[in-house]
Amino acid sequence: MKKTQLGLAIIAAVPLFSSMQAVAADTSANEIEKIEITGSRIKRADMETASPVTIIGADDIKASGATSIDGVLQKMTATGGAMTNPGVNNGSGGNASINLRGLGSQRTLVLLNGRRMINSGTGAASTVDLNTIPVSMIKQIEVLKDGASAVYGTDAVAGVVNIILKKDFEGLDMNLQSGISGQGDAEESSIDFTVGTSFDRGNIVLGVQYTDRGEASQADRDFSSCPVSERKAEDGSIELYCGGSSYSAGGHVWGPDGESLQGNPDDSFKDFTDEDKYNYSADSYLFTPMKRLNLTGLANFEYSDDTNLFSEFTYSKRWSGQQMAPQPVWFDFTYDESMGDSLVEHGIEYGDEVSYGRRMTDTGTRDFSQVVDTVRTVIGAEGVLDNDWSWDAAVNFGRNDSVDRLSNLHNMGSIQDDIENGSFNPLDQDSWALENMKDYIYTEQNTGGSQLFMISASVAGELMEVPAGYVGFAAGVESRSEKAWFVPDSLTSQGLANDPKVEATGGSFDVNEAFVEIAVPLLADKFLAEQVDLSAAIRAFDYSTFGSDTTWKLGLTWKMNDEIMFRGVASTAFRAPTVNELYSGDSPSYNQITFPGAQDQAEVTVGGNDQLTPEEADTLTAGLVYEPSWFDGLSMTVDYYDIAITNSIGTIDNQYIVDNCLDANTGNKINENTEICKSADIEFNQSTGRIAFNNQLQNVGSETTKGIDLNLTYKFEAAGLDWSTALDTSFLTESSIVDVEGNETDYSGTITANSGGFADVKSNLTVSVRGKDWDASYKIRYIAGMDSFTCLENPSDCYAPTVPSMVYHDMSGSYMMSETVTVAAGINNLFDKEPPYFTGNQDSNTSPYTYDVLGRYLHASVNVKF
Repeated sequence: MKKTQLGLAIIAAVPLFSSMQAVAADTSANEIEKIEITGSRIKRADMETASPVTIIGADDIKASGATSIDGVLQKMTATGGAMTNPGVNNGSGGNASINLRGLGSQRTLVLLNGRRMINSGTGAASTVDLNTIPVSMIKQIEVLKDGASAVYGTDAVAGVVNIILKKDFEGLDMNLQSGISGQGDAEESSIDFTVGTSFDRGNIVLGVQYTDRGEASQADRDFSSCPVSERKAEDGSIELYCGGSSYSAGGHVWGPDGESLQGNPDDSFKDFTDEDKYNYSADSYLFTPMKRLNLTGLANFEYSDDTNLFSEFTYSKRWSGQQMAPQPVWFDFTYDESMGDSLVEHGIEYGDEVSYGRRMTDTGTRDFSQVVDTVRTVIGAEGVLDNDWSWDAAVNFGRNDSVDRLSNLHNMGSIQDDIENGSFNPLDQDSWALENMKDYIYTEQNTGGSQLFMISASVAGELMEVPAGYVGFAAGVESRSEKAWFVPDSLTSQGLANDPKVEATGGSFDVNEAFVEIAVPLLADKFLAEQVDLSAAIRAFDYSTFGSDTTWKLGLTWKMNDEIMFRGVASTAFRAPTVNELYSGDSPSYNQITFPGAQDQAEVTVGGNDQLTPEEADTLTAGLVYEPSWFDGLSMTVDYYDIAITNSIGTIDNQYIVDNCLDANTGNKINENTEICKSADIEFNQSTGRIAFNNQLQNVGSETTKGIDLNLTYKFEAAGLDWSTALDTSFLTESSIVDVEGNETDYSGTITANSGGFADVKSNLTVSVRGKDWDASYKIRYIAGMDSFTCLENPSDCYAPTVPSMVYHDMSGSYMMSETVTVAAGINNLFDKEPPYFTGNQDSNTSPYTYDVLGRYLHASVNVKF
């Protein structure tokens, strides 16, 4: 079949990106090369598939100034929810992730050259850390915005990100890049070399990239310099104040009769007020530092005229860090005479049980660090049989090892023992001085990792000729084993630190899979049916953890003429529980809750569940591709998507557990016969105000997301220049979750503290122009306003129940000084837009998952090619 203009329109209609045609194969009069596009194993002579695919070229990545691909992927309009990035200080572990459709990064499959990547990061990782991908070696990124479990297996629920490397590069390519924020912090520098050579029977490509990213502090931005809290003013209105944590410097005592006291430097106590709360923002990073080394090697060798041997090797080493406020410590003790009489005058008597909390400003900040090594190697062969069928076989091995440290922690087990034997007086401020605390300070060190081993083989070709063309076919088998582990620090695992003990994680699973895919041309060269194709795929799998099942996919493309094509896919998808989800040991998590008379953080025990079963999904996409002949250069795609997940793996909302399992008037347990409250086993110590409960992973309910993607592209020539405009808009119409009790919550149009934003409209507009030896682009990114999820029921009780729409402006350009040297520069967030505050915010008084926290950022680079 001959490639049509409409076929190119499918990928040309992708916004933001200017180098779409890089994927098109060179053709001759006698032969059209067949290529494989993400979402299908069948090689085709054109780009027309039933599923929507976005293609990002290497030039577009360079123009963005990104040194890690999360900086590009997270700005796509099809993303949402929580995506770890350098702006996430609390809990990120230095990772970077992609979250298509806001369904969670664990439901987006990441491939490298069409094959699985090893899960990477710290501990027993469940997702791919995008830092392991060498940006300098990327040829293009193909993003499939459709379920593809029948083609690729588990995890491909929301879509697939396939990173394709430069395996046929020749010459030398060197880049030196630097960037800095408008505030003079978060400096970043990167240098990379790519060298490739070809010989009679093959080629070799080697790449090295080193990146050094600096930090920024929350204290250095007005919007994040202190944790903003809300309270009612005397006139009944809601006002803001610089709040913080009730675990304060100097110590905070909770007495048995509701006493709440703040310690003073002279060992006396006073009534605790909001002004005594600790400002933990001043010591926290706004943007986290990292150093990263990426090594890459790709080789091909023509063993014979019909057989080619290939290998891939990637290695990354990451040194990353985060900084948070000094450790909050807490414990209970019996007040006695040896501790002095400072509490007596406030109504606390000797023999009373009191609770004590303190922010350890005496000894300094908590410093997190990670050293992560990830290696992946693929060895395989591919070729062509006598009947022109292609085949391939490969072995894929990956391993991730991590060491994460947390310094400036305190051995509270020893302190508690010394309190009980009378050698440590917690009410004496001198007891907490650095000199006295040195023997109690320790550094927590945890180790973890994951490993993947996979053998695969497949064939593809044409089964037969039918009146409308040739029937395409692909089939293959895969065998994969995965294991993961996490070994916590000795003190932590014994429960001798301030936190309850953390258990180790360890486990593995095996899976055998087989798939078949077929593409059948139904009609060709008919009235209103220039080409109609039906595609189908089915995959059978057998897991050692839960058994066997199948998943399928059915697609249709209906090209009416050279201008209009309709496309649609119906499929099932699944996500098998990961080793971490199955076998993660119990560990503590301290989460914000609201309950009368309770502390603002509950002690929540989280962990894995070896009884988990796979998530299942039904997906539907239906779209239109339009390239009007009467408007030269214009192309459009419109795609509707509907993803319904059942048996979803997750935890129950912590506030929901508290509201449904405790009586707000008495503090007593309620609804003890419901499944939620049984598993939570909630406890409320009313004398100390501490709430504790279990919230391990479960198959908790279902999720549904629906929406429409609209892409418009217009290319033209004017004033002797080549122009390109692209508009990419995503409309989210539903993002709902149904819990185990059947309660449905729609998150579309809302922003949350822990799950990020679910804007109902996101749009990117790009205008690019290219001259003989220069190019420039201007991008506008729009995020619609959202309602704070916390305030949906009572917005009048919130200072900021909504966030306004946000518009970011980015500009970049490059100039070719010679055939070998090109310079480039750009500014992201040109107008220095601050992220918005909203009630119920996350870190930095906003959502770093959703908004740019750095402000204006400048970058420049030099490229040298030989």
